[in-house]
Amino acid sequence: MTDDFDLGTYTREITTTSDAAKAQFDRGLVWLYGYNHEAAAACFEKAIAADPDCAIAHWGVAHALAPNYNKTWEFFGPDERVAMLERAHAALAAAQALKSRVSPVEAALIAALADRFPQDPGIEDYGPWNDAFAEAMRRVHAAHGGDLDVTALYAEALMNRTPWQLWDLPARRPKEGASTLEAQAALETAFDTLPGAWDHPGLLHFYIHLMEMSPWPECALRHGDRLVELVPDSGHLSHMATHIDVLCGDYQNVVWRNHRAAAVDRKYEAVAGGENFYTVYRIHNVHFEAYGAMFLGQPERALAAAQELMRMLPDNVVRYFPDLFESFYGKKIHVMVRFGQWAEILDEPLPQDAALFSYTTAAMRQARTVALANLGRLDEARAERERAAAARAAVQESRLVFNNTADDVLKVGEAMMDGELAFKSGRVDEGLELLRRAVALDDGLVYDEPWGWMQPTRHALGALLMEARRFDEAEAVYRADLGLDDTLARACQHPRNVWSLHGLHECLVQRGELTEARHIKLQLDQAAARATVPIRASCYCRRAEQAA
Repeated sequence: MTDDFDLGTYTREITTTSDAAKAQFDRGLVWLYGYNHEAAAACFEKAIAADPDCAIAHWGVAHALAPNYNKTWEFFGPDERVAMLERAHAALAAAQALKSRVSPVEAALIAALADRFPQDPGIEDYGPWNDAFAEAMRRVHAAHGGDLDVTALYAEALMNRTPWQLWDLPARRPKEGASTLEAQAALETAFDTLPGAWDHPGLLHFYIHLMEMSPWPECALRHGDRLVELVPDSGHLSHMATHIDVLCGDYQNVVWRNHRAAAVDRKYEAVAGGENFYTVYRIHNVHFEAYGAMFLGQPERALAAAQELMRMLPDNVVRYFPDLFESFYGKKIHVMVRFGQWAEILDEPLPQDAALFSYTTAAMRQARTVALANLGRLDEARAERERAAAARAAVQESRLVFNNTADDVLKVGEAMMDGELAFKSGRVDEGLELLRRAVALDDGLVYDEPWGWMQPTRHALGALLMEARRFDEAEAVYRADLGLDDTLARACQHPRNVWSLHGLHECLVQRGELTEARHIKLQLDQAAARATVPIRASCYCRRAEQAA
């Protein structure tokens, strides 16, 4: 099905006499590193068909079926978990029966994987199995630390102990209990000392994930640049650099690289369809493109990406995994709020199936409230606010906005909605306090890229502080958003974004700080040059922007 995909040149010597088995194993390994585990398993099965005695191919099947950084044990439904464990144990048994014929490193990898899978699919705490596999890979790495794949798989096993919880963002240090520093040391040693490390898709991929949450995401800039074109037909690997680009304020790369990755992944969609887990990676690219375009001030591009998400998520695809897929369908409404499309928001039809599209319905109700408040239709806004609260209460507890619960994300939207409604109703202090609450809730979301709430809450707070002529607080808000003070973790900062640059420049001019204002103006002019709309405020909720 995917034999004509260009997966680059990475290869590994394995124990087999079959060139066909060797070729399929290499392809499976690269798919594995590109997080297309379904395609990886299929390639490993083809390797077995070519050489049933290829032990490491049996290992590959089991490893591809296992939980991973983005699909943890909790993502497997009960029936799926039973089927996965049955198939994984069978593959592992086949590998173990052949391990006397293989190289020492292959035997070690096969032995280690035995600690990955419990026998009982009904257990509730899988942490001990994650820990046991990490410990087993620690031993393999101690014996074979010069092997690039061993190093990559070892680092991945360490990271999978605490996926997306590698760093304590507020404290700016590794998360307590995580193996972050151990994984960092293994990966950086490989890049510094092992030939071929800079051409290894797994090492590069895992290092980006490791450092994106850290206080120093720029450490992975070169790794992302190297990975972009290393595996031409892996959309996920083509995209991964943008996890670092966005944290460093390189929004043009965020847009272009994700647009390119989405085009690559349409090739996989054409052969595999949308009812598979890899769809989360395909839609992730397009979501990221919309997010980058929002920071660039490019509504046309952001809206086009949001429309593409809706195309990619027809009802049958959403139903395949509604808890994870559905929230991506509703991104268009966030783009529309970003660009102050108040009348268009009111014209946007609500989903016909409110139960299936529960997050989308709630987000649209919140957006309608904001739109009505900004149009001065306050009685209608108050009525819509009640419908929004009811819609949020109807969202299933299991629904996610990737790493966050849908409810936690919608709480941010509710505080923003209530803040704007109060402010526009003349209750200025109450409105600003609610927006400060929205900022706190936004900062408290679980790490994710793109961030769980698409428009930074500080942009609305800053804009309404400016409208209330509270310039000192607004200046502090914009500095925090731009990362020009020490109050925020890197993941909550948005360096060089045009919206906060505009706000900060206006604040500096207001208080007569002209020297710094000139420096900020240089950055603002450069950022605004890419915007396709005039930038007159950090948020369209500010009346000065509406008047303009």
